[in-house]
Amino acid sequence: MHCLFFSKIDSKKNMIPRYSRPEMANIWSDKYKYNLWLEVEILACEAQAKLGLVPQDELEIIKKKAKIDVARIEEIEQKTKHDMIAFITCVEEYVGEASRWIHLGMTSSDVLDTALAVQIKKAGEIILEELNKLAEVLKKRAIEHKFTVCIGRSHGIHAEPTTFGLKMALWYEECKRNIKRIENALQDTSVGMISGAVGTYEHISPEIEKYVCEKLGLKPVTISTQVIQRDAHAAFISALAIAATLLEKIATEIRHLQRTEVLEAEEFFSPGQKGSSAMPHKRNPISSENISGQARLIRSYLIATIENNVLWHERDISHSSVERIALPDATVTFDYILNRTINVVENLVVYPDNMKKNLDLTKGLFCSQKIMLKLIEKGLKRQEAYEMVQKSAMRTWEEGVPFMQTLLENENIMQNLTKAEVEKAFSFDEIFKGVEFIFKRCGIK
Repeated sequence: MHCLFFSKIDSKKNMIPRYSRPEMANIWSDKYKYNLWLEVEILACEAQAKLGLVPQDELEIIKKKAKIDVARIEEIEQKTKHDMIAFITCVEEYVGEASRWIHLGMTSSDVLDTALAVQIKKAGEIILEELNKLAEVLKKRAIEHKFTVCIGRSHGIHAEPTTFGLKMALWYEECKRNIKRIENALQDTSVGMISGAVGTYEHISPEIEKYVCEKLGLKPVTISTQVIQRDAHAAFISALAIAATLLEKIATEIRHLQRTEVLEAEEFFSPGQKGSSAMPHKRNPISSENISGQARLIRSYLIATIENNVLWHERDISHSSVERIALPDATVTFDYILNRTINVVENLVVYPDNMKKNLDLTKGLFCSQKIMLKLIEKGLKRQEAYEMVQKSAMRTWEEGVPFMQTLLENENIMQNLTKAEVEKAFSFDEIFKGVEFIFKRCGIK
């Protein structure tokens, strides 16, 4: 239908992931949406009554009798081909004559866009709560492995030592930036609109809009046409897409570190878990692979939501069909892989002994820059020092002789350095000083 990940496509094509958490999936259900529409309509009636435009007794009838029936709305829509009219007709059947005050001076998008703002706000709040959990888990693991030395890699090749805690601290800091981006995006999307056809307030007072928005925890949008402009929605999905790249970054690193030849870290393999239908020995990074794949899907919705900002004149509805899929899909999928990432990081199995083993694969070559800088301190030109050290390094590469030995046997180097200075270069003391400084700057204690 869509992909194995999805098990349900409702009448509005909102795709709900099979493994999504109920509280997130519920936000995008038809029942939740129609109840929000009803809340917007009733609040508008309340505001009209405060202005003396709706009789108080009829307002009480509306509040008492108004309700929705999803099946009935869908039945009416089959005939009307208009979801808002089907919704209002359904409500009218429950309310009776007092329903003439419902939707007074309003247009469909007043209800649709204001309710959508609430849905995005609710979804965003859940995501922010979970992102803060991820940040705490990353912080905890960073502290745990603050001084767990491992090799740093550039181009996939051994570079110089780092610590596993620094990897986690890096992700922690990026997670905090993602939290800020989503918070900022939610401020822009948390706006409502009750301004009537083409947004001029000709048939409805701005006081109605103010009242409804305050009750829903929104702010009135500064200016609209017949719709709230979609740049803010695009910014929200952009923030999600960027945050998803962090989740994929974590997953990609774990996938590499779990490779048999590396095995510095591994996803927790639970009792009874199976890795392969054919090979009983297999333990695969399936969660990280799933996270990587779903992150691609989230990014794909960014293009569509950006294009939603370009509409004809005061509005068309080319954006509507897109966001009925993109907004639920992106938020629910992000929530799913976010929680899966939290679980992976929290239960990640780390192998310091294998890190040490891999660190020693190049027989100490990771100290090459230290030796070069020491020679420069002694007065040698940079290129001269570089070539001296490279000569010893290439001997280690080609002959497998430990780097310290090739350095001590390099007459040009030993004319400038003592044996003690060479040996000191293989210490991790300087790295640990830098780790303390970085952790402090990241606010990790």
